[in-house]
Amino acid sequence: MTNNSTSRAGAQWSGMVPVEDTALAVTDSGGPGIPVVYLNGQFATQGYWRRVLAELGPQWRHITFDERARGKSGRSSDYSFEAAVRDVDAVLAARNVDRALVMGWSYGAVVAAHWADRNPQRALGAVLVDGAFPHNWLDEAMEVRIRKLFRRMSWFLPLLRPTGLAPRMTAAQQAESNIELGVLSRERELGPVLDRITVPVRYVVASGTSLGSRGDEQERIRAGLDAVTSRNPNIRIAAKVASNHGAILKKDYPAVARALRDIAPQEGTSH
Repeated sequence: MTNNSTSRAGAQWSGMVPVEDTALAVTDSGGPGIPVVYLNGQFATQGYWRRVLAELGPQWRHITFDERARGKSGRSSDYSFEAAVRDVDAVLAARNVDRALVMGWSYGAVVAAHWADRNPQRALGAVLVDGAFPHNWLDEAMEVRIRKLFRRMSWFLPLLRPTGLAPRMTAAQQAESNIELGVLSRERELGPVLDRITVPVRYVVASGTSLGSRGDEQERIRAGLDAVTSRNPNIRIAAKVASNHGAILKKDYPAVARALRDIAPQEGTSH
């Protein structure tokens, strides 16, 4: 793909999309297929989706991007969750896409759920990959653990930034982002969002731990889905896979691709 090439309908494109005080690195496979926008993990990049994209193939229009200060995207003064949701609209507008399927992993799953809730006429469906579990996992003790974890990581994070394995955010900014996610994941916050969704949603759920979790904490968090699926018939668990949280896109990408195919409109859609 060429960088900053002229955008043409149906053409493959990659480049920088100006958004507020920054610019986002965006890749659009082009083509006539149903658009799918991929929303990354909290500190991940669009490259994490490569196996899923390969599994799905060229019949889809794949739109990926790096969030603010991640990957090749620029720094910003705003790393809030609301900025992440706004950026979905900004990317779709820049690529002249009105309606799309959304797929999110981890933090991106929460973004995808909010976007689907707020855009019932534009969302064609959502696949939520090991994220968007309503559970009250954040308390004062957990906040202390999160801040301590990122303080411990602060010395080597700058060493990882040139490789793309760490965002260009301070350890304190990353901790605050994680704490904000905990607030948004509380049952009273996320539950109503999921209850309101009117489009097909499929969860692909991992097993075992995630970064910073202990014992069966992560499995107890995932158990919050039971109440969600019982209340909203649009939401189903497509698969429970063997991979842990961090490896799911690498090892269980076929299950993720199947979940998307399951909710895709059978007929073409205008975009």
